Amino acid sequence: MDLLSMDMHDITRCQNQNRREFMAQFELEGLHAKYIEALCREPGISQERLSKKLYVNKSNVARQLSSLEKLGWIIREQDAADKRVLRVYPTQKAEDIYSKITAMEQQWDVFITEGLTEEERQIAAILLRKMKKQADVFMEKRA
Repeated sequence: MDLLSMDMHDITRCQNQNRREFMAQFELEGLHAKYIEALCREPGISQERLSKKLYVNKSNVARQLSSLEKLGWIIREQDAADKRVLRVYPTQKAEDIYSKITAMEQQWDVFITEGLTEEERQIAAILLRKMKKQADVFMEKRA
């Protein structure tokens, strides 16, 4: 029996728990880390594009962004050229914790690969990127 998907699931669950514990200090949910990361990397991204980037359905993205907006972490504005498009921007509050979030993610990467050689780390990264490409193909076919 191939347990690859079970192992990936377990690793993801552990990473999510780490993220939850880290984000609690900011009175945020763990999943908010990915939203803040994406918005700080690409300020002004459309809400629809963010949905695709995070692999989250549009209604869930809207709900999470509404929560973050009420708490002062993000701002949503209508696009000047197309009123149907909502652009999302991080506030200074979000920008201020962005480096802390990326540091936490890097620490997780170091922890999870502890005991691997540099060659094994590189091979794992290559294989995961290939698997992600296949996952992207799956998601594109669904759209």
